[in-house]
Amino acid sequence: MAAERPYRVTVVCTGNICRSPMGEFVLRERFDEAGLGDEVVVDSAGTHSWEVGSPADPRTLAVLARNGHDDFGGRDHIARKFEASWLPEVDLVLAADAGHLRELTRIARTEEQRAKIRLFRSFDPSAERAGDLDMDDPWYGDDSAFDQTYAEVVAAADGVVEHVRRELADN
Repeated sequence: MAAERPYRVTVVCTGNICRSPMGEFVLRERFDEAGLGDEVVVDSAGTHSWEVGSPADPRTLAVLARNGHDDFGGRDHIARKFEASWLPEVDLVLAADAGHLRELTRIARTEEQRAKIRLFRSFDPSAERAGDLDMDDPWYGDDSAFDQTYAEVVAAADGVVEHVRRELADN
């Protein structure tokens, strides 16, 4: 039985131009490959308004292109700020690091909303074992910093897909 509405995932970082769009585009592709593209909507936002209206960082798009990804919205991306009013409609909020997790948890109004907020890398068993769940911020780095962040996103992406697959099966 099809869900009444799509399952909604929002990836969140600081400005919504590097980490969160990277996570958004990789997850869109992974959900599509998993046959869930019609059941899951993935978007992204930032915790601050500094970059609202800006496109995705060119280095984010470049690391995706270097790794053979199709454009899953990168060229059309426009940064936006996460709003507390979205929480009732979003099923899973993926924070890039502990600072974002704190900010998102702070604006959540209920325990149910807080339960929807997770660190993106908490879906990577290796990161979980290492106790290193913050996604590196590549903003001040060079291409290698974006490669590192990309590797962290990819390592957690399958875990996110499997989590959502289980959520959809349970509903």
